[in-house]
Amino acid sequence: MNSASAALLPVDAALGWVLALLLAAAVTVVAVCRLSPDQDAGRAREVLFAGIRAALQLAAVSAAIGWLAHAPAGLPAFLFVMFAVAVRTAGRRITPDRTWWWTAVPIAAGVLPLVGLLLATGLVPPRGITLIPITGILIGGALTATVLAGRQSLAVLRLRHGEVEAALALGMLERDARIEIARPAASEALVPGLDQTRTVGLVTLPGAFVGMLLGGADPITAGAVQLFVLVALMAVQAVATAITLELIARARITAPAAPDSKPPSRRPWHRRHSPPPPHAAGNH
Repeated sequence: MNSASAALLPVDAALGWVLALLLAAAVTVVAVCRLSPDQDAGRAREVLFAGIRAALQLAAVSAAIGWLAHAPAGLPAFLFVMFAVAVRTAGRRITPDRTWWWTAVPIAAGVLPLVGLLLATGLVPPRGITLIPITGILIGGALTATVLAGRQSLAVLRLRHGEVEAALALGMLERDARIEIARPAASEALVPGLDQTRTVGLVTLPGAFVGMLLGGADPITAGAVQLFVLVALMAVQAVATAITLELIARARITAPAAPDSKPPSRRPWHRRHSPPPPHAAGNH
């Protein structure tokens, strides 16, 4: 173990026991307090499996990065796997229907141009040891923004579908009516990134900053790298949120209607509100 890693956390049996206790505590609190949408034990199981899955995935990724340092030809495939997992995770968090794959658009639109810019300017060399962490941070930020914007937008459209119908009755296009209702809710996806950027150095010292210091970088360089990460994340999340909102407004990303709710009609207004034909009324 080198001195930099030992300065943060020694990787030994004590660390393993502490991790196990922390995971058990998280699962117990979620189960006892019934912190689940339907107040069952489903979310507690999710916490348990998430912790176990994280340990296995990090072990595999650590081994993969070490391999990619000597076999760079596998780097594009590894990055594609990261992207595909993010799309699947974000899509299934937003909707259970087959429109989930549209989440590839906001994630790619936020991440790909920025990674291309970094490679073109030489700020990030095309090596696994540098490209994988940077790309992973950006994909993670786009995933979070896409999930929050998607879930919030679909939820508010379900709750306020009557207002969408009223806007359609006034002559608005369906896309415009939906986007006006969903935009305030979708913008909430930007709040976590904004709060993290506003409080950096005052409340928390983010991972990139701490990692640079432990790696031997001077504090100015570490601060510059962390600033780049935060600003890049805000750009990625802004693009992902805007495109997710647009896809939902255009009904590219949808969600099944709740059993007790009636989805808004897509028929033209004059047909929905026209009087019944004469033969339907009858003569009494």
